[in-house]
Amino acid sequence: MNLDRIIIGPLLTEKGAYLTESQNKYFFEVGTGANKIEIKKAVEMRFGVKVSKVAVINNKGKKKSMSVKSSGRTIRTEGRRASTKKAIVTLKEGSQIDLTNMEF
Repeated sequence: MNLDRIIIGPLLTEKGAYLTESQNKYFFEVGTGANKIEIKKAVEMRFGVKVSKVAVINNKGKKKSMSVKSSGRTIRTEGRRASTKKAIVTLKEGSQIDLTNMEF
Protein backbone atom coordinates (compact mmCIF):
# COMPACT_ATOMS: atom_id res chain seq x y z
CA MET A 1 0.00 0.00 0.00
CA ASN A 2 1.51 3.31 -1.12
CA LEU A 3 0.43 6.11 1.24
CA ASP A 4 1.35 8.82 -1.28
CA ARG A 5 -1.21 7.51 -3.76
CA ILE A 6 -3.97 7.20 -1.16
CA ILE A 7 -3.61 10.41 0.89
CA ILE A 8 -2.65 13.34 -1.34
CA GLY A 9 -2.97 16.03 1.31
CA PRO A 10 -5.22 17.77 3.84
CA LEU A 11 -8.02 20.13 2.81
CA LEU A 12 -7.89 23.21 5.01
CA THR A 13 -11.20 25.08 4.79
CA GLU A 14 -13.43 26.99 7.19
CA LYS A 15 -15.99 24.20 7.23
CA GLY A 16 -13.24 21.66 7.84
CA ALA A 17 -11.83 23.69 10.73
CA TYR A 18 -15.28 23.96 12.31
CA LEU A 19 -15.94 20.21 12.00
CA THR A 20 -12.46 19.41 13.35
CA GLU A 21 -13.14 21.44 16.50
CA SER A 22 -16.74 20.38 17.07
CA GLN A 23 -16.94 16.77 15.80
CA ASN A 24 -13.30 15.58 15.48
CA LYS A 25 -13.56 15.23 11.66
CA TYR A 26 -10.69 15.83 9.24
CA PHE A 27 -10.82 16.47 5.48
CA PHE A 28 -8.30 14.94 3.06
CA GLU A 29 -7.86 14.89 -0.68
CA VAL A 30 -7.37 11.26 -1.67
CA GLY A 31 -6.52 9.35 -4.83
CA THR A 32 -9.43 8.60 -7.15
CA GLY A 33 -8.81 4.85 -6.91
CA ALA A 34 -8.78 4.70 -3.09
CA ASN A 35 -11.66 3.12 -1.18
CA LYS A 36 -12.82 3.65 2.41
CA ILE A 37 -10.89 0.71 3.84
CA GLU A 38 -7.60 1.82 2.24
CA ILE A 39 -8.17 5.41 3.40
CA LYS A 40 -8.82 4.25 6.98
CA LYS A 41 -5.66 2.11 7.06
CA ALA A 42 -3.55 4.88 5.49
CA VAL A 43 -4.69 7.51 8.02
CA GLU A 44 -4.13 5.14 10.94
CA MET A 45 -0.62 4.22 9.71
CA ARG A 46 0.49 7.75 8.79
CA PHE A 47 -0.82 9.62 11.84
CA GLY A 48 -0.97 6.90 14.51
CA VAL A 49 -4.64 7.48 15.39
CA LYS A 50 -7.80 5.36 15.52
CA VAL A 51 -10.44 6.05 12.84
CA SER A 52 -14.11 5.37 13.55
CA LYS A 53 -15.69 6.42 10.23
CA VAL A 54 -14.75 7.42 6.67
CA ALA A 55 -17.06 9.25 4.25
CA VAL A 56 -16.05 9.75 0.61
CA ILE A 57 -17.09 12.50 -1.83
CA ASN A 58 -16.47 12.13 -5.59
CA ASN A 59 -16.27 15.39 -7.56
CA LYS A 60 -16.59 14.94 -11.30
CA GLY A 61 -14.41 17.27 -13.39
CA LYS A 62 -16.24 20.12 -15.08
CA LYS A 63 -16.35 20.56 -18.84
CA LYS A 64 -14.58 23.76 -19.90
CA SER A 65 -14.41 25.53 -23.26
CA MET A 66 -11.89 28.13 -24.33
CA SER A 67 -11.36 30.41 -27.34
CA VAL A 68 -7.84 30.78 -28.70
CA LYS A 69 -6.88 33.39 -31.28
CA SER A 70 -4.26 32.11 -33.66
CA SER A 71 -3.05 33.83 -36.85
CA GLY A 72 -6.16 35.96 -37.31
CA ARG A 73 -8.78 33.32 -36.61
CA THR A 74 -10.51 32.11 -33.47
CA ILE A 75 -10.30 28.44 -32.56
CA ARG A 76 -12.69 27.02 -29.98
CA THR A 77 -11.35 24.15 -27.89
CA GLU A 78 -12.98 22.05 -25.20
CA GLY A 79 -11.42 20.23 -22.29
CA ARG A 80 -12.12 18.87 -18.86
CA ARG A 81 -10.89 19.60 -15.38
CA ALA A 82 -9.56 16.67 -13.42
CA SER A 83 -11.95 14.66 -11.25
CA THR A 84 -11.14 14.68 -7.54
CA LYS A 85 -12.02 12.65 -4.48
CA LYS A 86 -12.30 13.86 -0.87
CA ALA A 87 -12.53 11.92 2.36
CA ILE A 88 -14.03 13.03 5.65
CA VAL A 89 -12.35 11.01 8.40
CA THR A 90 -13.94 10.85 11.85
CA LEU A 91 -11.52 9.94 14.65
CA LYS A 92 -12.35 8.15 17.86
CA GLU A 93 -12.48 10.21 21.05
CA GLY A 94 -9.09 11.18 22.43
CA SER A 95 -7.41 11.07 19.02
CA GLN A 96 -6.37 14.14 17.07
CA ILE A 97 -4.07 15.07 14.18
CA ASP A 98 -1.76 18.08 14.07
CA LEU A 99 -1.91 19.07 10.39
CA THR A 100 0.18 22.25 10.79
CA ASN A 101 3.52 20.43 11.19
CA MET A 102 2.94 17.58 8.69
CA GLU A 103 4.64 17.36 5.30
CA PHE A 104 2.75 16.11 2.27
